[in-house]
Parts: sequence; structure tokens; C-alpha cells
Amino acid sequence: MYQQLPLPLPDTARTQGPRKRSALMEGGLTDQDLEGDTLREECGVFGVFGHPDAAALTALGLHALQHRGQEAAGIVSYDGDHFHSERRLGLVGDHFSSGKVMERLMGDIAIGHVRYSTTGETILRNVQPLFADLWGGGFAIGHNGNLTNAITLRNELVRAGAIFQSTSDTETILQLVARSRSPRVMDRFVDALRQIEGAYALVALTPKKLIGARDPLGIRPLVLGTLNGAPILCSETVALDIIGADFVREIEPGEIVVCTREGIESIRPFPPQRPRPCVFEYIYFSRPDSIVGGRSVYNVRKELGRQLAIESHVDADVVIPVPDSGVPAALGYATQSGIPFELGIIRNHYVGRTFIEPTQHIRQLGVKLKHNANRAIVEGKRIILVDDSIVRGTTSVKIVKMMYEAGAKEVHMRIASPPITHPDFYGIDTPEREQLLAAQYDLEGMRSYIGVDSLAFISVDGLYRALGYKGRDQEFPQFTDHCFTGDYPTPLTDKVGEQRTSQLSLLAEIA
Repeated sequence: MYQQLPLPLPDTARTQGPRKRSALMEGGLTDQDLEGDTLREECGVFGVFGHPDAAALTALGLHALQHRGQEAAGIVSYDGDHFHSERRLGLVGDHFSSGKVMERLMGDIAIGHVRYSTTGETILRNVQPLFADLWGGGFAIGHNGNLTNAITLRNELVRAGAIFQSTSDTETILQLVARSRSPRVMDRFVDALRQIEGAYALVALTPKKLIGARDPLGIRPLVLGTLNGAPILCSETVALDIIGADFVREIEPGEIVVCTREGIESIRPFPPQRPRPCVFEYIYFSRPDSIVGGRSVYNVRKELGRQLAIESHVDADVVIPVPDSGVPAALGYATQSGIPFELGIIRNHYVGRTFIEPTQHIRQLGVKLKHNANRAIVEGKRIILVDDSIVRGTTSVKIVKMMYEAGAKEVHMRIASPPITHPDFYGIDTPEREQLLAAQYDLEGMRSYIGVDSLAFISVDGLYRALGYKGRDQEFPQFTDHCFTGDYPTPLTDKVGEQRTSQLSLLAEIA
């Protein structure tokens, strides 16, 4: 049963002209609207071992991974005697272009991290890489992903006397390494990994080692490259491209790689499992010029659009992407359908994230700060809007309104992912289920909410076909796709504990 939510743009508004629609729905598409109604990037990691420009290369690599996190960035280096740490709130270029900052990051080993917080507040103490002096030497770690038992482990550690300095789940790993009784640092690291659940791609730094690790299902990505003999670890291949490094291979699910002066060692401490990498890397997260799982992300997104046109074609005059992430899928849709592709929405790439909107009038103009209709393309046309996903739906509502006000005759929306019906717990910041539009409405309800003439999503099988499969194997799916299917591939220990706590609280109130 679908909850009855208020419909901000009913069908009657769509047929009563721009003036009436404006009265029914005040406000433009502000930067806050976009941030609240998009899938937020996870994090990005980078590491280099044995290169004289280690910190500078790390900063460049983080630039290439900036799309994975824009809240904070950090680099830790080691010069043979001392660790050096620089962590900042904000973008990489805002802080790591300074000669003074980079001069302090001495040494030929370094790791870096760009952050979008899925756990922990946006404060400096949560910025990674995290560093601690442990028994046996310093240890720094950066983490892309999310642990689904971090709260449970944290509570156990605190009860045992551990003192946490951050609210990040990454510190749980650091604490587990510190408390392991194994004599060797690698054994202590493996001990820690055996206790955690969820998704992770890790880079870690010790006085003698650069370490990379990927969760047993390979949910989060991690790749190995080399630059003039120096090993590189990073989240995506684009970070190798920017520094001129060569791609070697992906780190395998459940694999740990250890880079030392003697070479690279591979450790596989976990029983093999069927890999289930996150399908959202193809739909949204990875840069289109990355190669993930041997596939061009750009080509996969075009194929998603092609499959979408096969499944849900509608007659129209023009195919328009919602920039920027909808562009490849819209190209694929246009190619398959034979309908011309046009840029009917122009995005302003130079809008600051902290633009102040002091008045209602300015808020109404906010739509033109981030996206503006290209009236010459839209006016009098039947248009197909192609986007990568719908989360809450509020952004789609305002973009559709903008298209009608620019004179669109009809607006049809096509989405290059299946409906998002379940939240994520592996590093993607999705709302709770009751805030996901597709979890509250059926297809007709979503169409009415958004205010379009028609709405369609690619099917789950169509998504898999775009990735080269015949469809989703119900028994052994190839990807982590729980946002569409509810099929979570790992235990959700913290979530179950939270539900039990809520139930106990309710019982206490009843009693």
C-alpha cells in the first residue's frame, strides 16, 4: 500500500499554463535542492609507494577522484623517519595546490582520501586518512565504503576501554588493528578485517608498507597501477590517467595487496565468494572515462539509454539529458530511437556550493543558477528527459516544471536505472525508505507527483542486459543491486540492532 503524499505538481497544473503553475509551485531549483535529492558520492582513496613526488602525485590523483567526495580531503606521507598529515575541509584544489602545504608532506610514500560522509559528521577530526601511533609504529588508513557492524563493534570497544577520537566508522578498523594481539602488523590488519562487515576499499600506510584491501564481495572498487616502477592504489582508473600511470589490474574481492621495497605481495585471507560489485558505479558514481570491471563506464551508460529506448519508447521530437550524469544515457536513447539528441538544459558549472539565497525572489531564480532551460530547443516540442535516477523526486519536479515553462508541448521522463525502493548501507548516502519516492508510490503515482505526460524506468533485467548479461540471475546476481531489489548481500548488524532497540523502546512505553 502506497502512502498518500502531497502532490506538488498535479496534472491540472501542467495544463493551466506557466503562470498558474508558478502560483501552484513556488521556488526554483537551488543548490540545496540538488544536494538533497541526488545520490551522494561515497569516498575516493589513493596511495603511492616509492616515488619521490608521492604527495604531489596523491594530490593529483585526488583531483581526479574529486567527484567521489567534495566535503574534505587529506594526505598522509612518510619520509623514512616521520609521518606527516595534512587534512582539510573542502576541495582538494582549495588546499593541496599550496607549495607550503605540499612541502610539509615529505617522503616517497603517501596515501590520500576525498570524503563525502556517509557516517560521522563533517568535522576535521573525521577527515581521513586517520593516523595513530600503534605498537610497532605509525599506521594511517583511508576508507571508501561503509561498515554495517561499525556501531556494534564500536560499542564493544568502548565498553572494553577504547577511546575514540572521531565518529567515523573508519576508526573502528584502526581500533581493531591496535587491539589485536598478533605480533605482525599484517596479521593484526587481517584480524581487524575478519571482524568487520559491509563494504570497503582501504589504503593503509605503515613505515614499511603501502597496503590495499577490498571487501570479500568486491562491493567497493580498488585498482592497482604503476608509475615508473612505483605501485599505485586508487579507487578508479581515471586517477591513474591523470598522473600518466599504467593500469595493472583490479584488486580482487577479498584480496589484500602489500607494497614494500621488495615488491608486491598478494594475500587472500577470506574464503572465495561470488563477487557482487556495486552496480551504481556504472549508473552514477564512477567517472564516465573510468574502466570498471573491464567495462567502459561511458559505454555502459550509453547502453543503459539504448535498453531504455527498447523497453519504453515514446514518440517525441527531441531527447534531452538532465546534465551531467544523464548525458550518456540520453545519447544511447537517441541513437536507438532515432530521435535527435539536444542539450535542452544547460548546466552552470561555476555555481558555488554555499550560494546565499536571502529572499524568496532569489530562491525562485535559483533554478537558473544551476540549470537553465534552452528555450530554443524546448519550446513547442514533445521532449524526452533522460536522467540517471530518481531519489526523492523533488529535483525532477522542478526540472519538469522548468521545461513546461520554457514552452514544452509534452514532457516524457525516462530513467536509466530501476526505481530506487530501498536505502543503501554500503557507502551511498540514500534517504530512509519512507523518503524514497519509488518506495511510496506506484508508477502512476510517481508520474503524477513529478507532473510528466509519461514516466518509465529501465527494468532490472534491462540494467543487467546493458552490462552484458541476459538478465538478473535471481539465485546468483552478479552485482550488488539492493537499492532496486532489497537483496542486501551482507548482514546489516547495526540496522538489526537499531530495530531491536526501537522495538524495546516501544515495549517499554507500552508497559
